[in-house]
Amino acid sequence: MRRLCHLYRVSPSGYYAWRVRPVSEHRCYDLKLLELMKELHQGFRKSYGAARLHRELVKRGYTCSRRRINRLMREAGIKASTTGLYAWRPGQHEFYSATGNQLKHADNPNETGRQWAGDFTYIKTKTGWLYHAVVLDLYSRKVVGWSFSRKRNAELTKSALRMALSRSQPKPGCLFHSDQGIEYAAHEYRVMVEEAGMVRSMSRKGNPLDNATMESFFHTLKAELVHGQLFDNVIEAVAHIVEYIEFYNRERLHSSLDYQSPDNYEKLCA
Repeated sequence: MRRLCHLYRVSPSGYYAWRVRPVSEHRCYDLKLLELMKELHQGFRKSYGAARLHRELVKRGYTCSRRRINRLMREAGIKASTTGLYAWRPGQHEFYSATGNQLKHADNPNETGRQWAGDFTYIKTKTGWLYHAVVLDLYSRKVVGWSFSRKRNAELTKSALRMALSRSQPKPGCLFHSDQGIEYAAHEYRVMVEEAGMVRSMSRKGNPLDNATMESFFHTLKAELVHGQLFDNVIEAVAHIVEYIEFYNRERLHSSLDYQSPDNYEKLCA
């Protein structure tokens, strides 16, 4: 023991005093926070990082700083499920500019039903690919419509819009933004949008940044649910994704909404 104390440059008497010293109140509170953080991290599908965990703890009445939460997360090895999946390269998209994009030049919506966006992605399963289309309200970032299909066609995107129209009525002149995919440019889809009293807006061809909010949602969906697992079949994939959408709308804190869930944000702003 004397040898170890010498190597670490501490006195033997100091070491033995440390062993019998009671745990400080600060450390006891750290351990209490750490236990709760682990529960919250599991309860929120391991999707929360320091910012959201801090907000959730403060909301529950615990006094702590963001810096303290960062330290405890490092100590316990707690990481958000999105950490390390994508590398952020500042300046990579500086050369992009938007033209012919009505959404870019529109003011931020001040209520639900003013601006919607649509897009679709694909999910890999053991029995093949599953296509998943979504309609998002850009005011509350709430998923108002979705659909699934084994085929990539206009019916996929029409089904998602049909569901959105049945669940949430858009305001007259609501801007509907999408990319230039054939699924959104098809005649029957254009008619459906116009008959709902909405105005079409489309991204530039081949530029996903013009529909960044939808890209952000799919990034979150895949990082927190899809990556790291392979669904056995389409039915399993649909069940898990629908469950995640309900979690996303009702519970998941959104940084752009002052760390409120989409449902709570709509209630607070009503």
